[in-house]
Amino acid sequence: MSSAHTWSIAKDQNLVSIPSEKDNHPSTEYPSPTNEFYMEHAQKLQEVRSVLKEVGEDTLEALLMIDAIQRLGIDYHFHGEIEVVLQRLHTKFNTVSDCHNNLYELALGFRLLRQEGYYVSADVFNNLKDTEGKLQEKLSEDIKGLMGLYEASQLCIKGEDILEEIGNFSSQLLNAWNTHNDHSQARIVRNTLGHPHHKSLARFMAKSFLSDFQGTDGWVNVFRELAKMDFNVVKSIHQKEMLQMVERSRFGQGVEVCKKPTTEMVHVALGGPPDPSLSEQRVELTKPISIVYIIDDIFDVHGTLDELTLFTEAVNRWEYAAVEQLPDYMKICFNALNGITNEISSKVYNDHGWNPMESLRKAWACLCNAFLVEAKWFADGHVPKADEYLKNGVISSGVHVVLVHVFFLLGHCITKRNVDIVDDFPEIISSVAKILRLWDDLGSAKDENQDGHDGSYLECYMKEKPGTSIENARCHVMHTISETWKSLSNECLAPNPFSTCFTNACLNVARMVPLMYSYDDNRASQALKST
Repeated sequence: MSSAHTWSIAKDQNLVSIPSEKDNHPSTEYPSPTNEFYMEHAQKLQEVRSVLKEVGEDTLEALLMIDAIQRLGIDYHFHGEIEVVLQRLHTKFNTVSDCHNNLYELALGFRLLRQEGYYVSADVFNNLKDTEGKLQEKLSEDIKGLMGLYEASQLCIKGEDILEEIGNFSSQLLNAWNTHNDHSQARIVRNTLGHPHHKSLARFMAKSFLSDFQGTDGWVNVFRELAKMDFNVVKSIHQKEMLQMVERSRFGQGVEVCKKPTTEMVHVALGGPPDPSLSEQRVELTKPISIVYIIDDIFDVHGTLDELTLFTEAVNRWEYAAVEQLPDYMKICFNALNGITNEISSKVYNDHGWNPMESLRKAWACLCNAFLVEAKWFADGHVPKADEYLKNGVISSGVHVVLVHVFFLLGHCITKRNVDIVDDFPEIISSVAKILRLWDDLGSAKDENQDGHDGSYLECYMKEKPGTSIENARCHVMHTISETWKSLSNECLAPNPFSTCFTNACLNVARMVPLMYSYDDNRASQALKST
């Protein structure tokens, strides 16, 4: 984790700290939508369902509706209706050749299916090539079709050369077109290139999409009205959750915590963030995420190497006898860690019939082991090979710990086999961790005010390859991030052992990362606050 986004634990007990749970603190009341508003919201939901039922299931209009629902961030209301349409579309893709009337319909259908975990062969795009094996020149005349192709290319998995070619082809033509146009469609093209749907948070882009979401069809206005109402409903829910999260992040005397990054990350990790059914899980995640940052701060700023070694041994053994050797500030942290691990384990067992204690302790031990490796590198003045740094860095990112907690709190598909998979750091988690680590290091390289002694993949890569410029090193990192997205997209395709809710949580963390680490872009913080 980057220390630009860490919490701090007070070694000096006299420092001002967050009050314990026993302390009194003022409460805040947020205005909530009225009962009448909720009735209107429920009525609008029914109107949209009726519209979805009336439209033909295998028509372009049905696909446009699903795309709009997803981009507006209201798709969590319509999983059943969407599934019916996509199942029929999947059958059509697999059984009918040349079944699409236009370029945009082909690209949109492909993207919607891949996003929902359906595997569709990229060979469906081979018909876009001419007799010489090149993409047809006439495609350049269809700007909407090119945007669809670019969006579809973002779901590329390794080995799909045609999607790589389509992505490069469409981005070059769209960028060239944009330089000669300056109207509303140019803004839409820029948003498409800068924030493709698959790699963006829907709620981050929803307001922009809503402003451009126009049309003569009656259903457009119905969707717009529901989206505006739903935004207020979700905002009210999240405001109440914020108060609970502040309460949940109170660790007692001696621990000073900043809540902002915690609340932002929790919202994104479990629902993208709108689904009200995940409210309890979002709140429960507050403490483990806060502890990740606190431990990161201990290793990065406060602890000596001897103290850090003792702390890591204590977490690996998880015994109070080992804790007694620790400095007071580390005892406070370990006690907090033990408390929340017991608490969450008890909750998961009561709710889902599985005790995750062993898995949670193992995840915390792996995190501390990785932090200790980095601390030893720094103490020895050692700059590791780039691959060695990254292999350890994906663990020290904290993503594995967070997503292990997500897996158990959701309670979906908890079996012995799946627990073993989660414990062993599967690619669906390691891909997200790699994306976060690389984005974090890109931001750290630009953040001259960062405290502590975090390393950097860029530093390791440039030392390993003398003569490499910072620009070329950054291009290499961005290429690696792009390749890692291919792995993540592949892991989310069916069949996979995890629930759709968990795969979406993994995707949402990856989608959030560029916002977290956009150090020189104030829109990042504002975007997260507005969701």
